[in-house]
Amino acid sequence: MKKQLLAIVFICVTSISWSQINEIGVFIGGSNYIGDVGNSTYIYPNSIAGGIVYKHNLNPRIALRGTLSYIPIKGDDLKSSNIVRVNRGFNFKNTIKEIAVGIEYNFFEYDMTSTDKKYTPYILLEVAGFAHEIIDSQNNAGQNNFKTKFSYAIPFGLGFKGKIRDNIGFSLETRVRYTLTDELDYTTSKIPTLNFGGNSNDWYVFTGVSLVYAFGRPACYAELR
Repeated sequence: MKKQLLAIVFICVTSISWSQINEIGVFIGGSNYIGDVGNSTYIYPNSIAGGIVYKHNLNPRIALRGTLSYIPIKGDDLKSSNIVRVNRGFNFKNTIKEIAVGIEYNFFEYDMTSTDKKYTPYILLEVAGFAHEIIDSQNNAGQNNFKTKFSYAIPFGLGFKGKIRDNIGFSLETRVRYTLTDELDYTTSKIPTLNFGGNSNDWYVFTGVSLVYAFGRPACYAELR
């Protein structure tokens, strides 16, 4: 009996350590920016964004995840409902290169190896760091000098995911990023023509779909007799 118990414990520990379900995949969708320039609609995808995602499912409710994202953003005052912005007529484009890690919490138990735990909505809490361009200075001819800056964001999101077949899954997701910078639209107090007077930080939003491939066996469940 002792040998059987030791064997079961060994198998379970090995399985838990090395055989948790993992997922890796790609996502694609639309991104938009919210700040001092252009349209201020909260979810308004107007640029194509994408990246890769990796998840490690700790249990049917919680997954650790990491993403690498390429997120273009743009803004155009002429598309704003604010007459002050329309009269100003400024527009910009920028590109965000982001790495984020966080926790995905499922409302229902989710297990791609199961026949009945195949769908669930979920919430997402992350921390993110990202690179983007800012205008550092202007020369006498009025030409902008750009440089790359690294900033941080506090992301959260909502999604719905499910199993398509075997070890292939999908998710529909909206991720919202509150950044710790006000320079995504090139606003700066260094240059009078780019000092838009905003006093709040910028946001960016991703809305899209992902496809993932699951690998690794589920954790051990043993019944003692």
